[in-house]
Amino acid sequence: MEITIVWSLQAEKHLKQIFDYYCLEVSLRIAQKTVSKIIDRVSILQNNPLSGPIEELLIHRQHEYRYLVESNYKIIYRHDENVITIAAVFDCRQNPEKMSKTDI
Repeated sequence: MEITIVWSLQAEKHLKQIFDYYCLEVSLRIAQKTVSKIIDRVSILQNNPLSGPIEELLIHRQHEYRYLVESNYKIIYRHDENVITIAAVFDCRQNPEKMSKTDI
């Protein structure tokens, strides 16, 4: 059975914010490279959807959320049968409590 990976609107918004930040503060090349690395990291979930540890800050939510790390970013996702939903991309340099207050 093939796994489908879907990016939520919020996760797409986070990627755009990351891209815009690096374009403005560093360079277009670094912005593209940073976002590409985040997107490429998700590919590991095709073969092993439970590879990321459970996100303890979101344990009280209805769904079980897991995460992968790429550079300074946590890629928050959930696994439901054949679908993996990328819920958010969280910058780990922020206060972790901010993640637990996120609408995902």
